[in-house]
Amino acid sequence: MALPIAAIDFPRPTPDEKPAGVRYVARQPILDLRGNVHGYELLFRTGREQSFRGDCNLATRTMLDNTLVFGLERLTGGLTAFVNCTQEALTDNLVDILPPSLCVLEILETVEPTPDVIDSCRSLKKAGFRLALDDFIWKPQLKPLVELADYIKVDFTLSRASQRRELFKHLQGTPVVMIAEKIETQDEYRQACAEGFTLIQGYYFCRPQLIENRKVPANRLSQIEILRLLREDSLDLPELARLVKQDTSLAYRLLRLINSPVFAIRQQVRSIESALLAVGEDVFRRIATLAITSELNGDQPVELLRMAFIRGRFCELAADLYALDSTEQYLLGLLSLLPAMLHVPMQQLTPALPLREEICVALKGESVPERRLLEWLMAHEHGDWSACDSIAEKYALDPMALLRTYADAVVWAASALHFS
Repeated sequence: MALPIAAIDFPRPTPDEKPAGVRYVARQPILDLRGNVHGYELLFRTGREQSFRGDCNLATRTMLDNTLVFGLERLTGGLTAFVNCTQEALTDNLVDILPPSLCVLEILETVEPTPDVIDSCRSLKKAGFRLALDDFIWKPQLKPLVELADYIKVDFTLSRASQRRELFKHLQGTPVVMIAEKIETQDEYRQACAEGFTLIQGYYFCRPQLIENRKVPANRLSQIEILRLLREDSLDLPELARLVKQDTSLAYRLLRLINSPVFAIRQQVRSIESALLAVGEDVFRRIATLAITSELNGDQPVELLRMAFIRGRFCELAADLYALDSTEQYLLGLLSLLPAMLHVPMQQLTPALPLREEICVALKGESVPERRLLEWLMAHEHGDWSACDSIAEKYALDPMALLRTYADAVVWAASALHFS
């Protein structure tokens, strides 16, 4: 029984429409130093170009239109959206279609601080928008924009540590929030924290420093087996109860969730068996999946758990489009982030997983047909549109159908985490 899904109405191509008309949309998380999501930068693209060439204004107009097509609040779950803006978008009031309370306008590095731009930025601030300076490198002529900025974003791949130190000196005493972009490893994350950045953008939390000789705890393997049982059409209740009882922490979490006001059960549930009988299989599947995955995630950022849920649900829904096993695909997507959760390499995890060899091979990163949906989604997460196109072409995937599925998965994950 799936959680309620409020599907986004993606534009459907006409029979003669070419793939170049596909509108891609992805989101990249911006996290605070505690691992909480501060907001998402939204990445849009129309057509087969990896990026817009020549007409940045066309790119921004298309992006603004896409916020209407895809639904801004649904894409971000009500969190802050960081949206790229050109000079035209700022001075011609194109951004007026956006809700100020939900948006940070990212002023691109190509925007010159002309009097018109400064006046427009002041007006936008008065309207309630926050401003960010993207790919920022200090220049004296940018000081008027710095004085209006709420955020400054620095690309770690395009800057040296000495340049960033100099930038912090120029900004000393200003209330601006510093965001480190393109942070992909734990070492880069630690460096950004040490330098004084307070927000981090990138997938560093998906690439932890793995401990090669660390063994998978027995209770974790038990939890993975429970996840497999939960995806079966017919639930083996005695076997499931036996496995849950073996994990004290998990049993406590499940009973606590079931006894919460959310389920409005009049009599207190005191055993796993009575919990199963009281709430029924469908509800138990939902809360057990959440509790188990949360346990696997441990003290990692909740965004990692959200991504795992999105991946699992996306692969499960899309499986039906391509005659793949939906249960296997759900587990493939969900478990693809296990190394980040457990700090154990996937090569050490797969021998103990209750999955077919083909799925284990896919989990280890080999480009096999069983991995096609996960590969597309991972490219999409990073805004690698050319890779999305290549994978879709190789396996005859329908990009528009996948985009609708992705939107459904985002909403489903938000609903699932509501029970945490």
